[in-house]
Amino acid sequence: MTGTEKPGSVRTRLPELLLTLLVLAGFANCVYFFHENGRLPQPFIFDVNDTFMDWFNTAYWAHHSGAFTVWRTVYPPLSFVFLKIFGFSACYGSDPFAARDCDFLGIWTILGTYVVAAALAYLAFRRNDPKTAILRGLAFALGLPMLFTLERGNLILPCFVFFVLAHGGLVQSKWLRSLSIAMTINFKPYLLLPALTLAFKRKWRLLELAGIASIFVYLLTFAVIGSGSPTEMISNTINWVKCTSGLIWEQIYYSTSYAPFLEFDTPRFPTRDVFPSQILEPMLFGIPILIRTSQLFSLLCLAGAWLQPKALSTTRISALLLATSLIGQSPGGYTETFLVFLLFLERWERPGQIVALIAGYLLCVPYDYVFSNILTLSADSWLSGRSVQAPFGISAGVFIRPGLVVVMLWGLALDSLALIVRAHRDNAPTLDLLPHGMKAQAL
Repeated sequence: MTGTEKPGSVRTRLPELLLTLLVLAGFANCVYFFHENGRLPQPFIFDVNDTFMDWFNTAYWAHHSGAFTVWRTVYPPLSFVFLKIFGFSACYGSDPFAARDCDFLGIWTILGTYVVAAALAYLAFRRNDPKTAILRGLAFALGLPMLFTLERGNLILPCFVFFVLAHGGLVQSKWLRSLSIAMTINFKPYLLLPALTLAFKRKWRLLELAGIASIFVYLLTFAVIGSGSPTEMISNTINWVKCTSGLIWEQIYYSTSYAPFLEFDTPRFPTRDVFPSQILEPMLFGIPILIRTSQLFSLLCLAGAWLQPKALSTTRISALLLATSLIGQSPGGYTETFLVFLLFLERWERPGQIVALIAGYLLCVPYDYVFSNILTLSADSWLSGRSVQAPFGISAGVFIRPGLVVVMLWGLALDSLALIVRAHRDNAPTLDLLPHGMKAQAL
């Protein structure tokens, strides 16, 4: 980029325009595929009769006792309070499948929160850079992470509304931001990581308010539900890890991390009978190195950000914290929604940013190529209302998508390191815990 060009100029917008068109082409292919086959293509969930599964399966337990003791959920109490409010109890008398054809309040809430989430994301993009807001807004709303979240009916949808209010720069009120942060943490506890950005920026007052609000929301929803104690949550999380550790295909189907691939070489899955050692051995050797090296480099940048509080933006630090977690484990492909949103608040300026943004756009393309079919299920598609053939197989995206998350992390981390080094030239490292400008007042 020349000295006369600015972010958002026609020349710098052209690559983003082409990448957005690629995302839109993938979306158009999904629409055409659904019209022809009566189901959505991979990597959308292959259980075509269980659309909105995360919403209605959870909502069933919001209207029945035993969510934490029988179902052994890892969702915090807020999820069940929310679903109880936005659902008709009468529709959950038998099972969650029947509720889909009855609870239209739940259906409209899913669709409504998707629209609100996409609209708020666009407003945050427009505040950051009006000239690229439409492109990024379209790529985000019609991209794979958001569409996958919508198809699953995951509670990330209402959570994301609060996430934008908390981290998108649209809200200035400390009280509203604190409450929004509290809601995100009580929907998805791993979103404590972006909240820790406030510590890097020495915004202790806001962090304190967010902590108090988080505890208040938890205690209030715990009192309403009557279960979901910290002991139950920890016990259920341990149980969930044990139950899912052997579900290799389900884990790699849409993963943010290569970590599940390490379970290929286990007695429960005789990988060596399928893949030659020439492929398997380098993979099993290289994955831990890739994950740990990436995490260590990111942590190095975060340490630099702590010593230079003004070097990195809050959204950059949040993205690094979240990406560091996602490459080490996979809470599910829909969690990329938060990471892509934070990434799209970056400018198309320096090489590291550009590489990360390209990876982010590619991650949004709702397309996959299946090169090896494992099984085919005959089932009734809830979306189309007709019987379909639903194949499930190994696809290119299974291997590419976790790699794109790694590329995003390295692009942002390299750019962050350059900014931190530049900041060291002008400002001495500091361990001062006071916000910028407060030290002189304190003295």
